[in-house]
Amino acid sequence: MATVKNNEARTNETATLIAQLRTVLDLTHTEIQVAETRVTQARTDAVRRELTENAENARIRAEAIQQAIRDLGGFPDVLGPFLGRAAAAVKALTEQAEPFDEALLGDLALEGQLLDRARYIKALAVGAKNTEVEELATRLITAHSATVEWLTTVLAEDALGGPAALRRTPMQALAGLAVKVVNLPLTWSTRGADRAAEALRSVRPTINDLAERSTRTGDIAARALSGARDSALEAAERITREQGAEDAADAIHAARGATGTLEPGELPISDYDDLTVTEAGNAVKELTDAADIRVIIAYEEAHKNRQRVVSAAQARLAAIAQEVVGIS
Repeated sequence: MATVKNNEARTNETATLIAQLRTVLDLTHTEIQVAETRVTQARTDAVRRELTENAENARIRAEAIQQAIRDLGGFPDVLGPFLGRAAAAVKALTEQAEPFDEALLGDLALEGQLLDRARYIKALAVGAKNTEVEELATRLITAHSATVEWLTTVLAEDALGGPAALRRTPMQALAGLAVKVVNLPLTWSTRGADRAAEALRSVRPTINDLAERSTRTGDIAARALSGARDSALEAAERITREQGAEDAADAIHAARGATGTLEPGELPISDYDDLTVTEAGNAVKELTDAADIRVIIAYEEAHKNRQRVVSAAQARLAAIAQEVVGIS
């Protein structure tokens, strides 16, 4: 009788492990597709490579999970990859109407569920004395913990005013801007203007793409309008400061900084235009204010666009964001 009960217990343990592994496998297929979607939003080549590697590593984890299911006597769900693509496609379409932070929170929720289930699987494996599944679960916990930290850092970067490691899509930028307008107070703060300017800057690739396809006359007009806008902002800042409206002047200055239109002498790094890539990268690492780093990234992307410098600035911003949220 005892033997029969033990066999039933082992059978139940195995069935529970297989069920959890199948669920994690389905979620992993969604994770793969989300990572591939995010590659197109990467701000730098380094982030693009990291996301590409994440997608490949997730595929390797998916194969390991499938093998674990087979070793337990189960069969992987052949529809998993297709369901994962479908779920990611629905997620991508839905989040286009959401602000950027809501899309990232969705990614974080997915990774959080994967992490929690990996921990549960490890506990089940320990109880079942299955060392192979326990080792697999440990691998999953390590991988998803790292991704949760990365997404938390990206969210913190955005909360600090950005720019985050991922770019907003044009639709996300407009959605975020709409939320800002609805909640806009009667008087603009420096931070509010800065975030609004970042939203506008995120739409710039779409505007630039349209401009490149326009006729020569339209292209010249676009450049003239852009120059007029920058000159108008600079003049507006000067006049408001002369009139003693420091808060308004600071807000305009922040908007100019976020769009990369400050003059070289206004940058937080002296003689910035004369620095080499290495010198600029080292100088960025000495900055301690997230707002100063945003200014450098915006200016660099608008003028020189040196990927190594942008990556160094992004890494410094990430370090500050991690310190804020307590990630060591």
